[in-house]
Amino acid sequence: MDTKPVTFKRTSREESASFDRSVIDYIQNAAAHGLYEIRGMGAKRKLPHFDDLVFLAGSLSRYPLEGYREKCVTKTVLGTRFAKKPLELDIPITIAGMSFGALSANVKESLGRAATEMGTTTTTGDGGMTQEERGSSKTLVYQCLPSRYGFNPDDVRRADAIEVVIGQGAKPGGGGMLLGQKVNPRVAKMRTLPEGVDQRSACRHPDWTGPDDLAIKIHELRELTDWEKPIYVKVGATRTFNDVKLAVHAGADVVVVDGMQGGTAATQTCYIEHIGIPTLAAVRQAVDALEDLNMKGQVQLIVSGGIRSGADVAKALAMGADAVAIGQGILYALGCNSETFIQDSQHLSALEGYDALGTAPGFCHHCHTGRCPVGVTTQDAILEQRLQPEVGARRVRNYLKTLNMELTTIARACGKQNVHHLEREDLVALTLEAAAMAHIPLAGTNWIPGAGGGY
Repeated sequence: MDTKPVTFKRTSREESASFDRSVIDYIQNAAAHGLYEIRGMGAKRKLPHFDDLVFLAGSLSRYPLEGYREKCVTKTVLGTRFAKKPLELDIPITIAGMSFGALSANVKESLGRAATEMGTTTTTGDGGMTQEERGSSKTLVYQCLPSRYGFNPDDVRRADAIEVVIGQGAKPGGGGMLLGQKVNPRVAKMRTLPEGVDQRSACRHPDWTGPDDLAIKIHELRELTDWEKPIYVKVGATRTFNDVKLAVHAGADVVVVDGMQGGTAATQTCYIEHIGIPTLAAVRQAVDALEDLNMKGQVQLIVSGGIRSGADVAKALAMGADAVAIGQGILYALGCNSETFIQDSQHLSALEGYDALGTAPGFCHHCHTGRCPVGVTTQDAILEQRLQPEVGARRVRNYLKTLNMELTTIARACGKQNVHHLEREDLVALTLEAAAMAHIPLAGTNWIPGAGGGY
Protein backbone atom coordinates (compact mmCIF):
# COMPACT_ATOMS: atom_id res chain seq x y z
CA MET A 1 0.00 0.00 0.00
CA ASP A 2 1.41 3.33 -1.07
CA THR A 3 1.30 5.78 1.81
CA LYS A 4 2.34 9.40 1.70
CA PRO A 5 3.44 11.36 4.74
CA VAL A 6 0.69 13.55 6.11
CA THR A 7 1.55 17.22 5.92
CA PHE A 8 -0.09 19.92 7.98
CA LYS A 9 -0.33 23.54 7.06
CA ARG A 10 1.71 25.58 9.47
CA THR A 11 -0.49 27.68 11.74
CA SER A 12 0.20 31.37 11.19
CA ARG A 13 0.52 33.76 14.11
CA GLU A 14 -2.34 36.04 13.22
CA GLU A 15 -3.56 38.27 16.00
CA SER A 16 -7.27 38.98 16.32
CA ALA A 17 -8.28 42.59 15.81
CA SER A 18 -11.06 42.32 18.37
CA PHE A 19 -9.22 40.10 20.84
CA ASP A 20 -5.62 41.23 20.60
CA ARG A 21 -3.08 40.71 23.38
CA SER A 22 -4.18 43.77 25.34
CA VAL A 23 -7.83 42.68 25.30
CA ILE A 24 -6.94 39.13 26.31
CA ASP A 25 -4.82 40.53 29.14
CA TYR A 26 -7.74 42.72 30.27
CA ILE A 27 -10.17 39.76 30.29
CA GLN A 28 -7.77 37.51 32.16
CA ASN A 29 -7.06 40.18 34.79
CA ALA A 30 -10.79 40.78 35.23
CA ALA A 31 -11.37 37.04 35.61
CA ALA A 32 -8.55 36.70 38.12
CA HIS A 33 -9.37 39.68 40.35
CA GLY A 34 -12.97 40.80 39.73
CA LEU A 35 -11.86 44.45 39.74
CA TYR A 36 -11.62 47.16 37.14
CA GLU A 37 -8.35 48.94 36.48
CA ILE A 38 -7.67 52.35 38.00
CA ARG A 39 -4.89 54.49 36.57
CA GLY A 40 -3.78 58.04 35.96
CA MET A 41 -3.09 60.17 32.86
CA GLY A 42 -5.33 60.24 29.78
CA ALA A 43 -6.57 58.15 26.89
CA LYS A 44 -3.98 55.96 25.19
CA ARG A 45 -6.04 55.13 22.12
CA LYS A 46 -5.39 57.07 18.92
CA LEU A 47 -8.00 59.77 18.42
CA PRO A 48 -8.57 62.56 15.89
CA HIS A 49 -6.41 65.40 17.13
CA PHE A 50 -4.90 68.76 16.24
CA ASP A 51 -2.17 66.81 14.44
CA ASP A 52 -4.78 66.20 11.74
CA LEU A 53 -4.87 69.91 10.91
CA VAL A 54 -2.20 72.06 9.22
CA PHE A 55 -1.84 75.79 8.64
CA LEU A 56 -1.87 77.65 5.34
CA ALA A 57 1.00 80.09 5.81
CA GLY A 58 1.48 83.36 3.99
CA SER A 59 3.18 83.47 0.59
CA LEU A 60 1.98 85.63 -2.32
CA SER A 61 -1.72 85.89 -1.53
CA ARG A 62 -0.99 86.46 2.18
CA TYR A 63 2.19 88.07 3.47
CA PRO A 64 3.97 86.61 6.51
CA LEU A 65 5.53 88.79 9.21
CA GLU A 66 9.24 89.02 9.89
CA GLY A 67 9.82 86.99 13.04
CA TYR A 68 12.52 89.17 14.56
CA ARG A 69 11.27 92.61 13.53
CA GLU A 70 7.48 92.61 13.57
CA LYS A 71 5.65 92.21 16.84
CA CYS A 72 3.04 89.53 17.46
CA VAL A 73 0.79 90.24 20.46
CA THR A 74 -0.12 87.45 22.89
CA LYS A 75 -2.03 89.44 25.53
CA THR A 76 -5.19 87.61 26.60
CA VAL A 77 -8.13 88.93 28.64
CA LEU A 78 -10.52 86.53 30.36
CA GLY A 79 -13.75 87.33 32.21
CA THR A 80 -14.97 90.47 30.46
CA ARG A 81 -18.68 89.68 30.62
CA PHE A 82 -19.61 90.53 34.22
CA ALA A 83 -16.47 90.58 36.39
CA LYS A 84 -15.22 93.93 37.64
CA LYS A 85 -11.64 92.65 37.48
CA PRO A 86 -11.10 90.51 34.37
CA LEU A 87 -7.83 88.60 34.18
CA GLU A 88 -5.17 90.15 31.95
CA LEU A 89 -2.61 87.52 30.95
CA ASP A 90 0.61 87.86 29.00
CA ILE A 91 0.03 84.60 27.13
CA PRO A 92 -3.06 82.53 26.18
CA ILE A 93 -1.63 79.40 27.82
CA THR A 94 -2.77 78.56 31.36
CA ILE A 95 -2.13 75.73 33.81
CA ALA A 96 -5.11 73.44 34.40
CA GLY A 97 -6.52 72.43 37.77
CA MET A 98 -4.51 69.70 39.49
CA SER A 99 -5.08 69.23 43.18
CA PHE A 100 -2.82 69.22 46.19
CA GLY A 101 -3.22 65.56 46.96
CA ALA A 102 -2.82 64.52 43.38
CA LEU A 103 0.37 66.62 43.28
CA SER A 104 2.90 67.36 46.02
CA ALA A 105 3.18 70.72 47.78
CA ASN A 106 6.53 71.31 46.06
CA VAL A 107 4.90 70.85 42.66
CA LYS A 108 2.05 73.22 43.50
CA GLU A 109 4.60 75.85 44.46
CA SER A 110 6.53 75.16 41.24
CA LEU A 111 3.41 75.76 39.16
CA GLY A 112 2.65 79.02 40.95
CA ARG A 113 6.17 80.32 40.42
CA ALA A 114 6.23 79.38 36.74
CA ALA A 115 2.80 80.86 36.03
CA THR A 116 3.79 84.11 37.75
CA GLU A 117 7.01 84.39 35.76
CA MET A 118 5.14 83.81 32.49
CA GLY A 119 2.26 86.14 33.32
CA THR A 120 -0.44 83.49 33.31
CA THR A 121 -2.67 81.57 35.71
CA THR A 122 -2.53 78.32 37.59
CA THR A 123 -5.51 76.54 39.13
CA THR A 124 -6.03 74.89 42.52
CA GLY A 125 -7.81 71.66 41.60
CA ASP A 126 -9.83 69.69 44.16
CA GLY A 127 -9.11 69.75 47.87
CA GLY A 128 -8.60 73.43 48.56
CA MET A 129 -5.90 76.10 48.38
CA THR A 130 -2.42 75.66 49.86
CA GLN A 131 -0.33 78.53 51.23
CA GLU A 132 2.53 77.47 48.93
CA GLU A 133 0.28 77.84 45.90
CA ARG A 134 -1.35 81.13 46.90
CA GLY A 135 1.97 82.61 47.97
CA SER A 136 3.74 81.76 44.71
CA SER A 137 0.88 82.56 42.30
CA LYS A 138 0.21 86.10 41.19
CA THR A 139 -3.01 84.97 39.51
CA LEU A 140 -4.76 81.90 40.93
CA VAL A 141 -8.02 80.28 39.82
CA TYR A 142 -9.93 78.54 42.62
CA GLN A 143 -11.98 75.47 41.75
CA CYS A 144 -15.42 74.64 43.14
CA LEU A 145 -16.00 70.92 42.54
CA PRO A 146 -18.83 68.51 43.40
CA SER A 147 -16.84 67.14 46.34
CA ARG A 148 -16.47 70.57 48.01
CA TYR A 149 -13.41 69.08 49.71
CA GLY A 150 -11.43 71.89 51.29
CA PHE A 151 -13.81 74.51 49.88
CA ASN A 152 -13.47 77.70 51.92
CA PRO A 153 -15.33 80.99 51.32
CA ASP A 154 -12.34 82.95 52.62
CA ASP A 155 -10.14 81.28 49.99
CA VAL A 156 -12.72 82.13 47.35
CA ARG A 157 -12.21 85.80 48.22
CA ARG A 158 -8.43 85.37 48.10
CA ALA A 159 -8.58 83.87 44.59
CA ASP A 160 -8.46 85.86 41.35
CA ALA A 161 -11.13 83.78 39.57
CA ILE A 162 -13.43 80.88 40.42
CA GLU A 163 -13.90 77.79 38.25
CA VAL A 164 -17.09 75.82 38.83
CA VAL A 165 -16.29 72.29 37.70
CA ILE A 166 -19.16 70.29 36.23
CA GLY A 167 -17.01 67.63 34.60
CA GLN A 168 -13.52 66.63 33.52
CA GLY A 169 -12.49 65.36 30.10
CA ALA A 170 -10.94 62.12 31.33
CA LYS A 171 -14.05 61.18 33.30
CA PRO A 172 -17.19 63.18 32.39
CA GLY A 173 -20.08 61.92 34.48
CA GLY A 174 -17.69 60.61 37.14
CA GLY A 175 -16.34 62.05 40.36
CA GLY A 176 -12.77 62.56 41.45
CA MET A 177 -10.70 59.84 43.06
CA LEU A 178 -7.76 60.01 45.46
CA LEU A 179 -6.60 56.65 46.74
CA GLY A 180 -5.76 56.20 50.40
CA GLN A 181 -2.01 55.98 49.91
CA LYS A 182 -2.03 59.68 48.96
CA VAL A 183 -4.28 60.85 51.80
CA ASN A 184 -1.57 61.85 54.25
CA PRO A 185 -2.29 63.84 57.44
CA ARG A 186 -2.16 67.24 55.71
CA VAL A 187 -4.37 66.18 52.80
CA ALA A 188 -6.81 64.53 55.22
CA LYS A 189 -7.03 67.67 57.33
CA MET A 190 -7.62 69.94 54.34
CA ARG A 191 -10.36 67.68 53.01
CA THR A 192 -11.82 66.69 56.41
CA LEU A 193 -11.23 63.00 55.64
CA PRO A 194 -9.74 60.07 57.56
CA GLU A 195 -6.09 59.44 56.82
CA GLY A 196 -5.19 56.60 54.48
CA VAL A 197 -8.74 56.01 53.23
CA ASP A 198 -9.73 56.19 49.56
CA GLN A 199 -11.54 59.41 48.66
CA ARG A 200 -14.23 59.21 45.99
CA SER A 201 -15.97 62.44 45.08
CA ALA A 202 -19.56 62.89 44.02
CA CYS A 203 -20.21 62.89 40.27
CA ARG A 204 -22.46 65.93 40.52
CA HIS A 205 -22.85 68.90 42.83
CA PRO A 206 -24.94 67.76 45.82
CA ASP A 207 -27.24 70.81 45.91
CA TRP A 208 -27.99 70.97 42.18
CA THR A 209 -30.62 69.24 40.11
CA GLY A 210 -30.22 71.24 36.90
CA PRO A 211 -28.84 74.32 35.15
CA ASP A 212 -31.07 76.69 37.12
CA ASP A 213 -29.19 75.70 40.26
CA LEU A 214 -25.91 76.52 38.48
CA ALA A 215 -27.23 80.04 37.88
CA ILE A 216 -28.02 80.34 41.58
CA LYS A 217 -24.55 79.13 42.55
CA ILE A 218 -22.84 81.54 40.16
CA HIS A 219 -24.87 84.41 41.61
CA GLU A 220 -23.88 83.36 45.14
CA LEU A 221 -20.21 83.33 44.17
CA ARG A 222 -20.53 86.77 42.60
CA GLU A 223 -22.13 88.14 45.75
CA LEU A 224 -19.41 86.51 47.87
CA THR A 225 -16.69 88.22 45.81
CA ASP A 226 -18.47 91.55 45.25
CA TRP A 227 -18.75 90.76 41.50
CA GLU A 228 -14.99 91.23 41.13
CA LYS A 229 -13.85 87.76 40.12
CA PRO A 230 -14.49 86.08 36.77
CA ILE A 231 -16.57 82.92 37.06
CA TYR A 232 -15.55 79.97 34.88
CA VAL A 233 -17.68 76.90 34.20
CA LYS A 234 -15.77 73.76 33.21
CA VAL A 235 -17.43 70.86 31.40
CA GLY A 236 -16.12 67.51 30.24
CA ALA A 237 -16.68 67.23 26.50
CA THR A 238 -19.78 65.15 25.77
CA ARG A 239 -22.92 67.07 24.74
CA THR A 240 -20.75 70.14 24.32
CA PHE A 241 -23.05 72.30 22.18
CA ASN A 242 -25.89 72.21 24.71
CA ASP A 243 -23.63 72.28 27.78
CA VAL A 244 -21.88 75.46 26.63
CA LYS A 245 -25.21 77.12 25.94
CA LEU A 246 -26.49 76.25 29.42
CA ALA A 247 -23.29 77.53 31.04
CA VAL A 248 -23.66 80.84 29.20
CA HIS A 249 -27.33 81.11 30.18
CA ALA A 250 -26.34 80.46 33.80
CA GLY A 251 -24.08 83.51 33.72
CA ALA A 252 -20.56 82.20 33.13
CA ASP A 253 -17.88 84.70 32.15
CA VAL A 254 -15.64 81.94 30.78
CA VAL A 255 -16.41 78.39 29.62
CA VAL A 256 -13.73 75.70 29.87
CA VAL A 257 -14.19 72.65 27.63
CA ASP A 258 -12.04 69.62 28.45
CA GLY A 259 -11.80 66.95 25.74
CA MET A 260 -11.34 63.23 26.30
CA GLN A 261 -7.57 63.45 25.78
CA GLY A 262 -7.44 65.26 29.12
CA GLY A 263 -5.74 63.53 32.02
CA THR A 264 -6.58 62.67 35.60
CA ALA A 265 -4.82 61.61 38.77
CA ALA A 266 -6.90 58.45 39.06
CA THR A 267 -10.03 56.95 37.58
CA GLN A 268 -11.33 53.79 35.94
CA THR A 269 -9.69 52.99 32.61
CA CYS A 270 -13.14 52.41 31.09
CA TYR A 271 -13.91 56.10 31.75
CA ILE A 272 -10.65 57.33 30.24
CA GLU A 273 -10.91 55.31 27.05
CA HIS A 274 -14.65 55.11 26.36
CA ILE A 275 -16.46 58.24 27.60
CA GLY A 276 -16.44 61.68 26.05
CA ILE A 277 -15.49 63.11 22.67
CA PRO A 278 -12.12 64.24 21.31
CA THR A 279 -11.01 67.79 21.97
CA LEU A 280 -11.00 68.52 18.23
CA ALA A 281 -14.74 67.85 18.00
CA ALA A 282 -15.51 69.63 21.24
CA VAL A 283 -13.87 72.91 20.23
CA ARG A 284 -16.02 73.17 17.13
CA GLN A 285 -19.24 72.54 19.04
CA ALA A 286 -18.31 75.00 21.78
CA VAL A 287 -17.56 77.77 19.28
CA ASP A 288 -20.78 77.01 17.39
CA ALA A 289 -22.74 77.34 20.64
CA LEU A 290 -21.20 80.74 21.43
CA GLU A 291 -21.81 81.97 17.90
CA ASP A 292 -25.38 80.67 17.97
CA LEU A 293 -25.98 82.77 21.10
CA ASN A 294 -24.10 85.74 19.60
CA MET A 295 -21.78 85.57 22.63
CA LYS A 296 -18.47 84.97 20.86
CA GLY A 297 -16.10 87.56 22.28
CA GLN A 298 -18.31 88.29 25.28
CA VAL A 299 -17.87 84.88 26.87
CA GLN A 300 -14.34 83.53 26.56
CA LEU A 301 -13.57 79.91 25.71
CA ILE A 302 -10.68 77.94 27.21
CA VAL A 303 -9.89 74.59 25.62
CA SER A 304 -8.06 71.74 27.35
CA GLY A 305 -7.45 68.07 26.81
CA GLY A 306 -4.28 66.90 25.09
CA ILE A 307 -2.73 70.31 24.34
CA ARG A 308 1.00 69.59 24.01
CA SER A 309 2.77 72.07 21.75
CA GLY A 310 2.67 75.61 20.47
CA ALA A 311 1.16 74.25 17.26
CA ASP A 312 -1.72 72.75 19.26
CA VAL A 313 -2.25 76.10 20.96
CA ALA A 314 -2.27 77.92 17.63
CA LYS A 315 -4.79 75.49 16.14
CA ALA A 316 -7.11 75.79 19.15
CA LEU A 317 -7.01 79.59 18.86
CA ALA A 318 -7.58 79.46 15.10
CA MET A 319 -10.66 77.32 15.69
CA GLY A 320 -12.08 79.92 18.05
CA ALA A 321 -10.65 79.36 21.52
CA ASP A 322 -9.43 82.37 23.52
CA ALA A 323 -6.93 80.38 25.58
CA VAL A 324 -5.88 76.84 26.43
CA ALA A 325 -5.24 75.00 29.69
CA ILE A 326 -2.55 72.34 30.01
CA GLY A 327 -2.29 69.56 32.59
CA GLN A 328 -0.48 66.45 31.38
CA GLY A 329 2.04 68.48 29.39
CA ILE A 330 2.94 70.34 32.59
CA LEU A 331 3.57 67.05 34.41
CA TYR A 332 5.89 65.89 31.65
CA ALA A 333 7.69 69.23 31.78
CA LEU A 334 8.26 68.66 35.50
CA GLY A 335 10.05 65.39 34.73
CA CYS A 336 7.24 62.83 34.64
CA ASN A 337 8.28 59.78 32.57
CA SER A 338 11.73 61.24 31.94
CA GLU A 339 15.07 59.45 32.01
CA THR A 340 16.89 62.72 31.36
CA PHE A 341 15.38 64.36 34.42
CA ILE A 342 16.45 61.44 36.58
CA GLN A 343 20.01 61.68 35.35
CA ASP A 344 20.12 65.47 35.65
CA SER A 345 18.86 65.37 39.22
CA GLN A 346 21.09 62.41 40.09
CA HIS A 347 18.14 60.46 41.46
CA LEU A 348 19.24 57.20 39.89
CA SER A 349 17.11 55.37 42.44
CA ALA A 350 14.09 56.70 40.55
CA LEU A 351 14.78 54.10 37.87
CA GLU A 352 14.40 51.48 40.56
CA GLY A 353 11.09 53.14 41.45
CA TYR A 354 9.83 52.63 37.91
CA ASP A 355 10.95 49.01 38.08
CA ALA A 356 9.07 48.53 41.36
CA LEU A 357 5.91 49.86 39.69
CA GLY A 358 6.40 47.38 36.85
CA THR A 359 6.92 50.08 34.27
CA ALA A 360 9.58 52.36 32.78
CA PRO A 361 9.98 56.01 31.79
CA GLY A 362 7.72 56.68 28.83
CA PHE A 363 5.14 54.12 29.92
CA CYS A 364 4.25 55.21 33.46
CA HIS A 365 0.63 56.08 34.30
CA HIS A 366 0.83 55.17 37.97
CA CYS A 367 -0.04 58.59 39.42
CA HIS A 368 -2.71 57.00 41.61
CA THR A 369 -0.20 54.91 43.59
CA GLY A 370 1.52 57.83 45.29
CA ARG A 371 4.88 56.23 44.46
CA CYS A 372 5.91 58.65 41.70
CA PRO A 373 9.64 58.00 41.12
CA VAL A 374 10.36 61.65 40.24
CA GLY A 375 8.39 63.21 43.09
CA VAL A 376 5.55 64.80 41.09
CA THR A 377 2.35 62.88 41.93
CA THR A 378 3.17 61.84 45.47
CA GLN A 379 2.59 62.76 49.10
CA ASP A 380 5.52 60.69 50.32
CA ALA A 381 7.82 62.93 52.40
CA ILE A 382 10.96 61.43 50.84
CA LEU A 383 9.81 61.10 47.23
CA GLU A 384 8.47 64.66 47.01
CA GLN A 385 11.95 66.02 47.76
CA ARG A 386 13.08 64.71 44.38
CA LEU A 387 11.47 67.79 42.84
CA GLN A 388 12.39 71.09 44.43
CA PRO A 389 10.23 74.15 43.64
CA GLU A 390 12.99 76.14 41.96
CA VAL A 391 13.80 73.24 39.62
CA GLY A 392 10.17 72.54 38.80
CA ALA A 393 9.43 76.23 38.22
CA ARG A 394 12.35 76.57 35.82
CA ARG A 395 11.29 73.55 33.77
CA VAL A 396 7.64 74.62 33.53
CA ARG A 397 8.62 78.19 32.69
CA ASN A 398 10.88 76.95 29.89
CA TYR A 399 8.09 74.75 28.55
CA LEU A 400 5.53 77.57 28.54
CA LYS A 401 8.07 79.93 27.00
CA THR A 402 8.74 77.45 24.21
CA LEU A 403 5.03 76.97 23.53
CA ASN A 404 4.50 80.72 23.32
CA MET A 405 7.43 81.15 20.92
CA GLU A 406 6.04 78.40 18.69
CA LEU A 407 2.60 79.99 18.81
CA THR A 408 3.87 83.40 17.72
CA THR A 409 6.09 81.83 15.05
CA ILE A 410 3.03 80.19 13.48
CA ALA A 411 0.92 83.33 13.82
CA ARG A 412 3.60 85.41 12.06
CA ALA A 413 3.88 82.82 9.30
CA CYS A 414 0.15 83.30 8.73
CA GLY A 415 0.58 87.09 8.63
CA LYS A 416 -1.00 87.79 12.02
CA GLN A 417 0.13 90.61 14.32
CA ASN A 418 -1.92 89.12 17.16
CA VAL A 419 -2.29 85.43 17.98
CA HIS A 420 -6.01 86.00 18.51
CA HIS A 421 -6.32 86.95 14.83
CA LEU A 422 -5.70 83.33 13.81
CA GLU A 423 -8.88 81.99 12.21
CA ARG A 424 -10.42 78.86 10.73
CA GLU A 425 -9.60 80.09 7.24
CA ASP A 426 -5.92 79.54 8.14
CA LEU A 427 -6.45 75.79 8.59
CA VAL A 428 -7.07 72.73 6.44
CA ALA A 429 -7.62 69.13 7.49
CA LEU A 430 -5.59 66.07 6.50
CA THR A 431 -8.26 63.44 7.19
CA LEU A 432 -11.97 63.12 6.51
CA GLU A 433 -12.65 62.61 10.22
CA ALA A 434 -10.83 65.79 11.25
CA ALA A 435 -12.46 67.79 8.46
CA ALA A 436 -15.92 66.68 9.57
CA MET A 437 -15.31 67.17 13.30
CA ALA A 438 -13.57 70.52 13.05
CA HIS A 439 -15.65 71.85 10.12
CA ILE A 440 -12.39 72.61 8.33
CA PRO A 441 -11.96 71.97 4.56
CA LEU A 442 -10.05 68.90 3.49
CA ALA A 443 -6.60 69.94 2.27
CA GLY A 444 -6.56 70.80 -1.44
CA THR A 445 -10.35 71.16 -1.59
CA ASN A 446 -13.15 73.41 -0.40
CA TRP A 447 -15.08 70.40 0.88
CA ILE A 448 -16.16 70.03 4.50
CA PRO A 449 -17.69 66.56 5.01
CA GLY A 450 -21.17 66.77 6.52
CA ALA A 451 -21.39 70.55 6.21
CA GLY A 452 -24.92 71.68 6.74
CA GLY A 453 -25.79 68.87 9.14
CA GLY A 454 -26.80 69.43 12.74
CA TYR A 455 -25.81 67.91 16.01
